[in-house]
Amino acid sequence: MHTSFDTPELIRRTLAGERVPLARAISWVENEAPGSVELLDACFQQSGRAFRLGITGPPGAGKSTLVTRLAQEYRRRGETVAIVAVDPTSPFSGGALLGDRVRMTELSGDPGVFIRSMATRGSMGGLAVHTAQVCDVLDAAGFQRILIETVGVGQSELEVAQTADSTAVVLVPESGDAVQAMKAGLMEIADVFVINKADREGAERASFAIRSALELRAHTEWKIPVHLTIASQNGGVSELVDRFEEHLVFLRDTGTLEERRRARLEQRLQDLLQARLWNAFRDRVGNDRWREALAELAQRRQTPHQAAEKLAGL
Repeated sequence: MHTSFDTPELIRRTLAGERVPLARAISWVENEAPGSVELLDACFQQSGRAFRLGITGPPGAGKSTLVTRLAQEYRRRGETVAIVAVDPTSPFSGGALLGDRVRMTELSGDPGVFIRSMATRGSMGGLAVHTAQVCDVLDAAGFQRILIETVGVGQSELEVAQTADSTAVVLVPESGDAVQAMKAGLMEIADVFVINKADREGAERASFAIRSALELRAHTEWKIPVHLTIASQNGGVSELVDRFEEHLVFLRDTGTLEERRRARLEQRLQDLLQARLWNAFRDRVGNDRWREALAELAQRRQTPHQAAEKLAGL
């Protein structure tokens, strides 16, 4: 257990960008350790400078390789990069570990890159909240570009992707991904579409399908690009970074960046308040009254609305 005595030093060294304290600080945040709130408060004050990029899409789309190449390209451009690899199922999934191995060999030893894997721990906060908090710590530690990679396209992944300023949805040419993208709600969150493994047959067809689907949407100021890459050969990666940077300029110039960040902060505030109010409410009601209300519901002596009103009035 960490004592509060350690907290000021950990904060100071994290804000200075020291690696070992930074890794410890992220563990505090993930585990909701004593001192983590004080740490987060200090980091929040220093955050808001990094550009946060979400990279999402179905498993097998080559996201890990693409993220590695994006990090390398940003380093060539003189930017410091943090990678947050989010696995909503388990820290031991093949995808996450494999992705980390690729990155560890190709990016290891670069002082301008920091890599962290995350997994859910079943807390009230939820994965999106923890991801946003970890990004705050990395932002405060001085990283200029934060790449948030998720392993799939379920609800957790979409929520995590929405903690980013700009989101790329990565697909592959085959397997009807364009149709799946539309079904999974990816059209709503994508700022950039990427067809990776574009040396495979069907890349142009997939690109056309997504462009056609985008044409059917209401007109927006930002014309969502559909970009082809071959990450394994570094093909199209530099141009993809250009698209991201163009989107950042667009977000800043139109005031959309501030709007998105404000909306995210509102959601975080709402999540934190809901958790606190719910815990306070359960403490006030107590287990006996709670079980009694459930029993009355089960026996149809009360409706859910009546039970809720009765409990709320206690």
